[in-house]
Amino acid sequence: MPDPTVVAILGPTTSGKSALALALAERFRGEIINCDSTAVYRGFDIGTDKVAVEERRGIPHHLIDIVEPTDVYTAAQFANDAARLIREIHARGHLPFVVGGTGLYYRALVRGLFPGPPADDALRARLEQRADERGTPHLHRMLQRIDPASAARILVGDRKRMIRALEVYFLTGKPLTAHFADTVSPIAGMRVIAIGLRIPAELIAERTARRVDQQFERGLLDEMRGLIARGVPETARPFGGLVYRQALEHLHGVRGEAETRALIATENRHYARRQMIWFRKEPDLEWFAGPGELPETITAVARFLEARLGGATG
Repeated sequence: MPDPTVVAILGPTTSGKSALALALAERFRGEIINCDSTAVYRGFDIGTDKVAVEERRGIPHHLIDIVEPTDVYTAAQFANDAARLIREIHARGHLPFVVGGTGLYYRALVRGLFPGPPADDALRARLEQRADERGTPHLHRMLQRIDPASAARILVGDRKRMIRALEVYFLTGKPLTAHFADTVSPIAGMRVIAIGLRIPAELIAERTARRVDQQFERGLLDEMRGLIARGVPETARPFGGLVYRQALEHLHGVRGEAETRALIATENRHYARRQMIWFRKEPDLEWFAGPGELPETITAVARFLEARLGGATG
């Protein structure tokens, strides 16, 4: 290929991203980099729908099962790890496919991420007190004076984000937007071909309900009991994620299994909407109708990639 290229397969939950990525990676000599924030954790398999090793068709998969459940893995770490892997994949003469639905991970990779200074509890307390005494609009007026761009983006009622923007300014002497402008992608200079999958809301509802039933039938609850028995604390980050959070409540008797399945399906639908809102804001995504496992979807995306890659297939 004439220049380093990265292909991203993005979209909401149950849109068939993994199936499409497998088909394309097989055709274009690709390797897959996970872009899902829960699949990085070992032992959390069923609720994250990780592609089983025997179903990967010999295609290398990266950034799956790389940290312990008690570890904290950030978007900044993902961006650095993914950038390193992308360069290694290019060195092997293969095409990297970044695949998943965690929008923050993708944005950190392609546009960089400003981690910001650590929280200053004393400063936050002072800002909270000022908001209590003078009203939240007072904070917004402060922000308008020091960072008009952030003030235009942050709603007057969004106290949390306003306080963070003010905190960054007072701790660094620079507006938050200035930090964003200075942020550089760890894959700057590479060409990113971003493909988005979308499916109708009613199909997402149908597919999420079916997937939740499959997760329970495959032993989701036993997987969780086994993790707890091995000493994984219920406060571990992946237990707080979608599917696991609601199922953990069920194990504690908060609700029955049927109600839990229905709740997880509902939360999945809400999550899918949030994912679409996020990805619609990403520039330069080429959208295709899914699901991604349909032959016509695979063919359409493959033809698009062939054109963008100049006919190269590996």
